[in-house]
Amino acid sequence: MDIGKRIAAARTAAGLTQQELGERVFVSRDLVSKWEAGARRPDLAMLQSIAEALSVPPDTIITREECVFAELQRCLPHGEPVPRERLSALISRFLRERPEKDADLFIRRYYLLKTNREIAEFYGMPENQVRSRLSKTAKKLEKFLKEELAK
Repeated sequence: MDIGKRIAAARTAAGLTQQELGERVFVSRDLVSKWEAGARRPDLAMLQSIAEALSVPPDTIITREECVFAELQRCLPHGEPVPRERLSALISRFLRERPEKDADLFIRRYYLLKTNREIAEFYGMPENQVRSRLSKTAKKLEKFLKEELAK
């Protein structure tokens, strides 16, 4: 079941309308509708707010693994499938070419499935800095993969 369907099922079970859920998490009914239809996807912080508003555990809507892998999925090439071994080798090469701390942040997030908060606490740095560095690394990975797979 996808995230939108899980949100809709939890909302219905809680006896709320889309409007009521939207009011509880401070978004429009239209945005709730888009989430449920799969046209938009809430970020992790919003998913936690939704779960709280519906009085369900967050993993009722999405597991940490699903969230992290969906985040990483945006870096991967679309279209023709890439063999897992080749993709793994390319990502490993990419990480070896990164500064050590950026590679470690990436590994902690996408391999060890740590939250941005856990990574920030480990390094003693602000969570927004972790998010920013991961975002920049993910964009570089996306560009790297496009270039390598075009060869």
